[in-house]
Amino acid sequence: MTPTLKNILDLLEELVPSRLAEEWDNPGLQLGSRLQEIRKVFLSLDPTLRSVKAACRRDAQLLFTHHPLIHKPISSVDTNSYPGKVILEAIKGNISVVSAHTNLDAARGGINDILADLMGLQDVEVLREMDREDGAGLGRIGMLPEPIDLSAVAEMIQQILGSGNLTVCGKAGGKIHKVAVVGGAGGDLAAVASARGADLFLTGDVSHHHALEAEFLGIALIDAGHFATERTAFRVFGRILRERFAAKGWEVGLEVDEDEVDPLSPPAR
Repeated sequence: MTPTLKNILDLLEELVPSRLAEEWDNPGLQLGSRLQEIRKVFLSLDPTLRSVKAACRRDAQLLFTHHPLIHKPISSVDTNSYPGKVILEAIKGNISVVSAHTNLDAARGGINDILADLMGLQDVEVLREMDREDGAGLGRIGMLPEPIDLSAVAEMIQQILGSGNLTVCGKAGGKIHKVAVVGGAGGDLAAVASARGADLFLTGDVSHHHALEAEFLGIALIDAGHFATERTAFRVFGRILRERFAAKGWEVGLEVDEDEVDPLSPPAR
């Protein structure tokens, strides 16, 4: 069968319940009709004008993103600005837009569980649990199979995330065994990671003050970037969705946006 948008929204609610989202967040349906039949899903981290046009070129009916297109209520749609122009192009192309954001970060099997798995962490636990769901929460913490040098961990992270733009805070010769991970922007959880006994905290969007705090706490910190810490894990979640589509007997394809790049990439040399 060909699923409707409602079918896909219901599946996402099973996998990454909206109740897990932060209060300020706006995941779920951003644009579209729940009655629309979905034959192809185009997966991109961000709901940009480029990604909407790419979804249209690939004959997709749904653009599925991590970051929401609409964060706060809007009182007008200016089609010469963001997100108005994206909304206009999506409507013109009959493209629905759905996001799974902090609910996907917190959920079991979501972004942070995937990051921990990619790093080979063992005995993984939630870094900071949520009151409203057992086993869900912010970040993950676990053990590397054996202690290794900070420089070796940084190299491993570069290979896993495909990011050559790491910022490292910590002694180069320090041994790393217990690791905390938070995809996206998690610098304000450095103290939590330290209190849980982490030797290293991996996240993105680390500020100068976050780095100073980590240095004071004696915990190594690696900023691999907001984009890189989420992109790889989000693509893995896309594979999980493919498997769930197939298990339900749905005739729907899922294509990953291979052309998206970090908007904060360093200039080409």
